[in-house]
Amino acid sequence: KASHTFNLLDARHAISVTERQRYILRVRTLARAVAAAYVEARARLGFPMADAALREAALADRQQAAEASA
Repeated sequence: KASHTFNLLDARHAISVTERQRYILRVRTLARAVAAAYVEARARLGFPMADAALREAALADRQQAAEASA
């Protein structure tokens, strides 16, 4: 939704050139946070829709990353 709203404002020239860069960064940061939250939610469920081999590899990678940061 944020990307769509930004595109509407940008197409109507309602955003200045300097504001445009800030909005792009905000939308990108928001999209990255949403994607990270989605992956975290799927990981808590154990990646139920993934193939077994991919699921095991992803869960092992996440466990190694958690152990390395602890």
